[in-house]
Amino acid sequence: MKELTCDIFITGAGAAGMAAALSACHEGADVILAEHDDLPGGILNRCIHQGFGLGYFGEDLTGQEYAARFRDRLRSSDVRLFTGTTVLSVSDDRTALMTSADGLHQVHFSACILASGSTERNLSSIPVAGTRPAGVLTAGCLQGMMNLGGYTETGDHIVILGSGNVGQIMGRQLIRAGKTVIAMIEQEEHPGGLARNHRECIEAYHIPLRLHSTITEIHGTDHISAVTVKDLHSGKTEILKCDTLITALGLIPDRSPAAGLYRNGTFPGWLSLCGNCDTIYDIADSLTAQAEQTGKRVCRSLSRR
Repeated sequence: MKELTCDIFITGAGAAGMAAALSACHEGADVILAEHDDLPGGILNRCIHQGFGLGYFGEDLTGQEYAARFRDRLRSSDVRLFTGTTVLSVSDDRTALMTSADGLHQVHFSACILASGSTERNLSSIPVAGTRPAGVLTAGCLQGMMNLGGYTETGDHIVILGSGNVGQIMGRQLIRAGKTVIAMIEQEEHPGGLARNHRECIEAYHIPLRLHSTITEIHGTDHISAVTVKDLHSGKTEILKCDTLITALGLIPDRSPAAGLYRNGTFPGWLSLCGNCDTIYDIADSLTAQAEQTGKRVCRSLSRR
């Protein structure tokens, strides 16, 4: 096992991790940044749509372009970047265990920044009867399959459960690909996500939006054939035939690398959170600004010791 030492260890090289690492490095810290994917960027790498960078760069960029700019900055910095690397644990003795094709590494650090992003809620978070046949997947999963893997073999008649940003964006992308979005089902009285996405996706592409409704049952054995939609005001139900169900139920902060350190409602003082593992951000520019401040604050706290 190889031993490494640094001032600040950062888990996750999405927008938050890259921004925090660059900020801390600029302040003079020796930084190790670990990322489980081969390419830094996180969720941004899936995003081929624009809407990124207006606040930070003053330009309207795709998520992929936004990530590429930070990767360029990383390459010209002193941040020690480990890609294709999984962080197995972060421990009380201020060490982290990580593994990659190069083997097992133990990292000794003075402070740690968790930038592990978020995970998607799925159907297990709501009471839906029926089986779990093929043709049911999350919006983020589909986004990655289509935009990174070139997957195009989705169904032709699609229902989307939830109206968050990714759900709206994927609804638009599916319509552009020649698919039919039968309905977008939202339990609240108003759609989720940014007003910009509502305007540019739901309204511009005439996606049928059913508010104060939910799905109570999935039909089909080998492959989904329909869903039962319930109006939460009247209690009336309707069966919608479809061959694909996309869930867009929102994101949950992912703090799993340091789950064992959360005690009595708090993490130890040497561990900081930034980005979506701290709180879910709708706008990448705001997330980046918060992560930069976190990197700067953590570095300056070390220098005061």
